[in-house]
Amino acid sequence: MRVPWRTRPPSAGGPIRAPATLRGVIRVPSDKSISHRALIANALAEGESTVSVRAPGGDVLTTVGALVRFGVPIDAHGMVDNEIHFPVSGGGTGDAIATFRRREVELSCRNSGTTMRLFTGVSATQPARVTLRGDPSLELRPMERVASPLRRMGAAVTTENGLPPLVVEGRRPLRALHHDLPVASAQVLGAICFAALAADGETTVTTPGPTRDHTERLLGWMGAEIARDGRVTTIRGPSGLRARSLVVPGDPSSAAAWLVAAALHPDADVRVLGVSLNPTRLALVDVLREMGATIEIEPRDGGGPEPVGDLRVRTAGQLQAIELRGGRVAALIDELPLVAIAMAGADGVSELRDAAELRVKESDRIASVVCNLSAVGAEVHELPDGWRVRRGRPRDANVTTDGDHRIAMAFAIAALAGVATSVVIDDPGCVEISYRTFWRDLETLSGREHPSLPGGLGS
Repeated sequence: MRVPWRTRPPSAGGPIRAPATLRGVIRVPSDKSISHRALIANALAEGESTVSVRAPGGDVLTTVGALVRFGVPIDAHGMVDNEIHFPVSGGGTGDAIATFRRREVELSCRNSGTTMRLFTGVSATQPARVTLRGDPSLELRPMERVASPLRRMGAAVTTENGLPPLVVEGRRPLRALHHDLPVASAQVLGAICFAALAADGETTVTTPGPTRDHTERLLGWMGAEIARDGRVTTIRGPSGLRARSLVVPGDPSSAAAWLVAAALHPDADVRVLGVSLNPTRLALVDVLREMGATIEIEPRDGGGPEPVGDLRVRTAGQLQAIELRGGRVAALIDELPLVAIAMAGADGVSELRDAAELRVKESDRIASVVCNLSAVGAEVHELPDGWRVRRGRPRDANVTTDGDHRIAMAFAIAALAGVATSVVIDDPGCVEISYRTFWRDLETLSGREHPSLPGGLGS
């Protein structure tokens, strides 16, 4: 696989501060969740397609690399305005999912939990022995939640005391069963759906809370018999897929950074173009509006399975405190570090509960958010499953990210929006996992270059 650029992460030398105004129009990277699924599904499909991804980060490129390891003919071709086009030749026959070319495969999933969990589901359908490994952070993340249902379907899946590496030996047909998931996880749901394409009969999955429905939308668009009714997903197999080209829309979790920054900044007007408007991904918009933000949504025709449109957020005065718990939390899981920044800039005491899942992300995000909020001057108390926070006296801070891209971006936004007077990020390059143009977009909206951001960054 050839990638037609080299990125240059920012040096960790200087502070990030709030600009006098925050204005501009940007396009964020393509949605990671959709990109992973579109690449994998087209590799399993009959025919050829092109999946176009804007500014793919490290996680998406990890999935591309995993497909190449499986023998899928996929390559990176010409980049236009940071958009890269991946031609994918599927091997499907129209009545069953593809059989990949290799029988003994070891996959490096690096830091991508989505890659590992989705490929565990795909591997359960393959006549191969597949070993899935990760970096030290990923190899601390729980995997029995995906291994257990696939075992019940008939695949041989082993873990190391519930953790990676995983070893999967697939079979066909798999057993069609009902699954009650203990955790509301779109990754686990997606893995089961991919496996169910090779199952004989109707597979159903019930989740305890809301999850993203990208898998259902995409597989249905590509010809699978799949439907969601509330928290129950039903898929009938065996089922082939038809290859379909698509341009993956912008990532709402990346757009979230600028929504929070503009909602808090005293002089802001920011537009983000071409973002996925999937209803399961707009929980942050609802939260910010509830806190008092002014956010406009303009739908557009995206030509694919996902609704697409533009987002605009403008200064609307002081945000108000909020309490978040229960089912609302799962829909915000990736955006919760940014929600913490909004809470720290709001009037009153805000509280997050029922977010223990943050403990097993790329870092312990509860501990990391609390530590760094305290460092920037917020009044914050750590809870077992969340935090309690109110606005404090902003100050300069050195931010410890533990290599977590969500923490790095959240606390850059804290400085940009005035929740901190300035921050220095210890590992600014870690944002490349999901948002390789983050620092360039920060420069665009702030109207100047920061000392920590070398000229030409993102070129």
